[in-house]
Amino acid sequence: MSMEAHLAELEKKHRAIEREIEVELTHPNTDDVRVSSLKRKKLRIKDEMTRLQPQPPTLH
Repeated sequence: MSMEAHLAELEKKHRAIEREIEVELTHPNTDDVRVSSLKRKKLRIKDEMTRLQPQPPTLH
């Protein structure tokens, strides 16, 4: 899998988790543990996306 394809897949998963969180928060009996778990999963994916994206060179 190319780096671009991997990043695209991570972005897709990130958006799907965001939608899951939104749906969970609309329920009258929101499961706070599930929401927290989804948020942690979303953050791990975001961290991986940031790590994999090319960084601009720093100027000294």
